[in-house]
Parts: sequence; C-alpha cells; structure tokens
Amino acid sequence: MADLTIMGAGIFGLALAYSCAQRGARVRVIEKRAPCAGSSGGLVGALAPHVPENWNTKKAFQFEALRMADAFWAGVTARSGRDPGYARPGRVQPVPADKLDLAHARAAQARDLWQGFAEWRVLRATDAPGLPLNTPSGWVVHDTLSARLHPRKAGAALVSALQNLGVEVESGETPPDGTVIWATGYEGLLDLSRDLGVDIGAGVKGQSVALALSCPDAPQIFADGLHIVPHADGTVAIGSTTERAFDDPSSTDSACDALVAQARMLCPALHDAPEIHRWAGVRPRAKSRAPLMGAWPGRAGQYVFNGGFKIGFAMAPALAAIMTDLVLDGQDTIPEGFRLTIP
Repeated sequence: MADLTIMGAGIFGLALAYSCAQRGARVRVIEKRAPCAGSSGGLVGALAPHVPENWNTKKAFQFEALRMADAFWAGVTARSGRDPGYARPGRVQPVPADKLDLAHARAAQARDLWQGFAEWRVLRATDAPGLPLNTPSGWVVHDTLSARLHPRKAGAALVSALQNLGVEVESGETPPDGTVIWATGYEGLLDLSRDLGVDIGAGVKGQSVALALSCPDAPQIFADGLHIVPHADGTVAIGSTTERAFDDPSSTDSACDALVAQARMLCPALHDAPEIHRWAGVRPRAKSRAPLMGAWPGRAGQYVFNGGFKIGFAMAPALAAIMTDLVLDGQDTIPEGFRLTIP
C-alpha cells in the first residue's frame, strides 16, 4: 500500500514523487499516457527569473527556486546516473536604446535583491558572451541567474531516479483510495473548474523548434517573447508560441516558421542551422497566473499541484518540497498567491 498516489507524471508530479520518496514515503505515480507526454516533454527548458524590481512574494520565491536548482538537479543526476541537461550559463537580452537607463537601474536592484548570488550586467553587445546578436542599440543585459535544462532529459532522469528509489510510473487514469495529489496539467485544471463550478484555469498551446547547432556553453537569449536556448546535445531550442485557441493540441504549423525566422533575424549564427524537430503541447495556465497547490475543496485527502505554465521547470523542485511538507506532515507553508482557493 502506498502512503500517497500522484496522478500525472509531468514535471510537477515527478518532482513531487522524488521529494516524497526521498523523505521515505511509499509513493505511487499514475500517468494515463507516458512520463512528460504533455507540456513537460517540450524542447525549450529556459529557467529564467523575473526582472529584479517591484519585488513580491512570487518573485522572491522564484529566486529561491532558481538558487536551489543546482543542488536539486545534481542530486537527480547522482541518483539516476542520467544527465538532465542542467547548466547555468545565464541569459542575454537586447536592450532598446530608450530602456538603457532602466537596465542600469535594474542592475543596481539586482545587487541587493539577488543577494550576491548572481548579477544583472549591462554590456556592450560586442562584449557579451555567447552567440552574437543583432541589437540596434548595441547594448545587452547578461544575467547570471538564468539556467537551462533539457525537458525530456530532465524527465527521463527523474523517472530513473524514482526507479532507483523503488517508485515506478504506472499506466492508468483511476487513483486508488487514500491520499491523492492531482498533477494532471491543463486537463486537470479543466476538471477542477468543472468540479468547483468556477474558472480555475485552462490550457495555452505552445509550439517550438529544435535546430542543429553546437554551442553548449552559450547563454540563452530572450527577446520580444522569443527564447533561444542552447543545449548540451548540440541543439538550440527556439520557442515558443502562446495560443489560447487551438483545435489540435499536438500539431505544428506555420507558427513554427515564424519562430525560426525571428530567431535567425536576431541571431545570425542560426541562419544556416538545420531544423531537426518541431514540437507542440498545451501548458497548464491557472487563471491567477501562479501555480496552484493545496487541498482540493470538498475532497477529503485529495490535493492539487498544477498550473506551472511557463515557469514549471524552474519552480517545481521548490514547490515540490512545500507540497511534501503539506501532504506528509500537515505543515502548510504555501507561498502567498499560490494557494488554491475558490474565487
């Protein structure tokens, strides 16, 4: 008999299972498709912070989550013997000429808010590390807090780590009796909305592309909503779209062409890099835009752990530790704004 059952083997479900199993709990994971079959099986893997200004609970928690990521993924690597593709080469962003003063102001705030752990540096584009960029102002920001991992490799590493802890991912859709945590992605948000009779959240489709170019130590790039993330396997991920209306969750289309065109215009080194893969999936976006966690109202012994949206991989390890405290020990330290409540 398991102490608890986790429904869903995306990044939230797997990170929670890993956290609980490390604490000695007997864990069962049930997934109706395959581990990381949904939005957790994408290509991009950007673990990036909010800008260092207008500090609040969410930004502070994300900073702590990014700071603990090194140790978390090193532990997963050691337990699994598999590389999740994690590294912290930072991120480069072009700075428009009219935002240069703001960029310098943020650098000053980062020195305080990031507690010396990382920097927000304003540089001439010619002095920036990594792939050269087309930036009209000639200036960029390089932050050293951003990290990256390979979503599919990270999921596979977590599955292997769980196996080495005696936890298998089972196929199914129906949980047994007992304590259940629902980490079922956008479909879970729709189920929760139907059950509670209010709009809790839904899915937002994203498409991304992988190009063949080896620059494993280069920082990721972010500009005008576009992520360019070099990985250690000789690929560069380009993404992603944000589509609230869609017919087919897994189809790719001309939106991928637009992503690649935008990336190649920004980063000339990508111009001749061949395309090797396209991906589409639906990310769970809570109406609050923050992760949702806590007891499922009206269902004794059942919990919700969902809504990672675009920051799921960055936040999952830290959030999983909080959910573990709640489920195993009854200790509620859910951050402000993340708690599941009925509007």
